[in-house]
Amino acid sequence: MRPWDPFISTEEQRAYEAAGFGRPGGLGKRPALLIIDVQYRTTGTTPLPFWQAVEEFPTSCGDVAWQSVRHIKDLLTLFRSKRWPVVYPHVAPKTRNDRGRLASKVPAIMSISSRGYEFVEEIAPLEHDILIPKKHPSAFFGTTLVSHLVDLNVDTLVMTGCTTSGCVRGSVVDAFSYNFHVAIPEECVYDRSRAAHAVNLFDMSQKYADVSPTAVLRSQLADLQPGA
Repeated sequence: MRPWDPFISTEEQRAYEAAGFGRPGGLGKRPALLIIDVQYRTTGTTPLPFWQAVEEFPTSCGDVAWQSVRHIKDLLTLFRSKRWPVVYPHVAPKTRNDRGRLASKVPAIMSISSRGYEFVEEIAPLEHDILIPKKHPSAFFGTTLVSHLVDLNVDTLVMTGCTTSGCVRGSVVDAFSYNFHVAIPEECVYDRSRAAHAVNLFDMSQKYADVSPTAVLRSQLADLQPGA
């Protein structure tokens, strides 16, 4: 069973198939791992059920985030062993000059403590990793991400992090628009809404990315040549 099966009817899935959506795009030869917004403000500092987690950070997604962290850690180990690029698009601490549409929609994000913006220790960046601060959902919008990817000859982006329906989706659509191969390991992305998570995974799998279980993608990546 795929994550979206409880939410997308068989008839609706057949409609996409009939239109020719959902064909696999495949991987290229030079992947990069994007770990999007995996900061304590989205996970909490310890694994807790959702309603307890939001007492620490109102933007936390609860224990589903920590389930994803464990899977991301496994992929991160593979990427480091293969000497492939690892990129951390992340939201920088907000100042009053950052107020805008996001502050209007999600005012709680303007009052997150500095601890909330720290990277989760289990998968935190190393000195040679690439940090991409961003102000908007997409990791591409108004950032230097494309320049880094071109410099590194990257042709494939493995997208992880959160939220599935927000910053992951925005980044996936832009990556597809830039003509990158896009892969989403389904256990490595998370959202505070199970329905939004599942429906967005389905839509991205049909139009913009290859969505697969993490173990399947890991096996495919293991067959690729390591980086220089």
